[in-house]
Amino acid sequence: MSTLTKPNHIGRKISRIRELRDMKQEALAQALGISQQTISAIENSETIEEERLVEVAKALGVTVEAIKNFSEESMINYFNSFNEAVNNSHFGNNNNCTFNPLDKLVESFEENKKLYERLLQSEKDKIEYLEKLLKGK
Repeated sequence: MSTLTKPNHIGRKISRIRELRDMKQEALAQALGISQQTISAIENSETIEEERLVEVAKALGVTVEAIKNFSEESMINYFNSFNEAVNNSHFGNNNNCTFNPLDKLVESFEENKKLYERLLQSEKDKIEYLEKLLKGK
C-alpha cells in the first residue's frame, strides 16, 4: 500500500494547510463549531461539500482555491524561492555579522571587570576610612 496521497485528496490538503498554520484539529473544530472527530473525518475524506470547504478555508485563513490547488511540491518551491529572494535582497544577508560576537562578549567582560574593580576599590576605600575613624576614637 502506497503512503503517497492522491493529488486531489482534499482532506489531506486541508490537514497539511492546518499543520502548516500550526493549528491543531481541536482549534479548527472550535472555529467551525464542530467536533475534533468531524475534523478528523474531513481530513480523511477525499472529497468535501463545497459549503463546508468554504467554511474550512475561512477558518484556515486561505481561499478555497488555495486548498484545491495546494501541493507539497508547490509549497517547497514557494518557500525555496522566497528564501532565495530574501537572501538576495538587501534584507537577507543577516547571516553575516558585521562584528564578531566573541569580540563583543570579551569586550563586555572587560567592561564588567573594570566596573567590578572600581566598585571593589571603592569598598576598600570605605573600609580604610572607617578603620581610621575607629582608630581615632
